[in-house]
Amino acid sequence: MITPEEHAEHDAAAERQISSDVAKYGFHVAIVPGDGYSPAFAYTIGLYKTHGYPELICFSLNQDLLHSVLWSGKELLDKQPIPDQTLGYSDFIGDYDVRLLTVDKAWYKYYFGYGIWFNQGQDFPALQIVWPDKKALFPWEEGFNPAWKAGQPLLDRNLDFKFREERNVAVFTTRQVLEGLPVLRVIHEADGEWQFLCDTTYEVEDLKIVALEALVKRDSTLNELFQLNYGWQAQRIVKAADWQTEVYESEDDEEDETED
Repeated sequence: MITPEEHAEHDAAAERQISSDVAKYGFHVAIVPGDGYSPAFAYTIGLYKTHGYPELICFSLNQDLLHSVLWSGKELLDKQPIPDQTLGYSDFIGDYDVRLLTVDKAWYKYYFGYGIWFNQGQDFPALQIVWPDKKALFPWEEGFNPAWKAGQPLLDRNLDFKFREERNVAVFTTRQVLEGLPVLRVIHEADGEWQFLCDTTYEVEDLKIVALEALVKRDSTLNELFQLNYGWQAQRIVKAADWQTEVYESEDDEEDETED
């Protein structure tokens, strides 16, 4: 487990590298690996300070390609500081065009951590570079490959429902939650199933299945858990409290450990 001291040391080293790269190259590319549930992504730091350009972000490609795509984005901004978001741009990924979207600042805290540190706040513009599927369709177009949809969240929309699953995906909750009790425990099981529990009952007869969107509409604070990884859970004491996350150990896991 990483100690607070080790975390602080890591942050200090990262900040030194960012400042060095911006001074030398004009910007730094931050690579954030995927965790099995949330996709990998990369973003620039320093384009705004050095050139007045928007920072750039892109998701789910391999590390080398993410780095290449962001460099291509910088070269595009050199020629066209305000790109046309209604057009596709070539020379990013083989024969496929990419599109650019303005990132809503409500997403910044989830994806531009060191960028916020470097810019001393969120007062900088950002564009998302969005790539198509093999049929040249984009995520917002009908027919886009559904297997790729979760890997590329669109940061100009969906603030009312941040989860990567479809809005109508079936999740478990309890009768008591549907009758008005707050959700105090959320479990994202290793197989991808979600449970939204009130922690007042664990009886099977109280379990209900509903669409995830229905719960988010009831309680928008559930949106804060859209990055909760497989095999983790989040708990809070009351609805107004902050979520605390930890690895989830099911009863089956505990029984297996006892038998061993």
